[in-house]
Amino acid sequence: MPLQGEYAVEKTPWVAEQLAKIDETGTTESVDVMGMRVVVFTMRGAKTGKLRRVPLMRVEHGGSYLAVASKGGAPENPAWFNNIVAHPEVDLQDGTEHHELVARRLSGAERAEWWERAVAAYPPYAEYQTKTDREIPLFVCEPR
Repeated sequence: MPLQGEYAVEKTPWVAEQLAKIDETGTTESVDVMGMRVVVFTMRGAKTGKLRRVPLMRVEHGGSYLAVASKGGAPENPAWFNNIVAHPEVDLQDGTEHHELVARRLSGAERAEWWERAVAAYPPYAEYQTKTDREIPLFVCEPR
């Protein structure tokens, strides 16, 4: 069953613009970053319980998707990191398709394998990792 509840208002202007365009067209294919596709993760807020939509780069393999907590290589994790840890059930929109998924944090060899996929899908991730001392967290999101 898809996530249900009240949606939080997106406060970051460029993110709000991306989401508005996706809503207007009905597909994530209407938005890209440097010519590369995005998907939209919907997750429950850790503190408020409100639903939050987060456009992230599209990294898919075998029906599973990757959520990369890069924040452009910032020293801290993105705000959505705590949400996905607290509530791993997510909904994802890829193009016009919707998927119900469960996230789990990756480590070890599995993380290394998915990191290669992430960098292949969006090469700037490699640079982001050099900008921060933290290991960028990766969450594989698999069908519920």
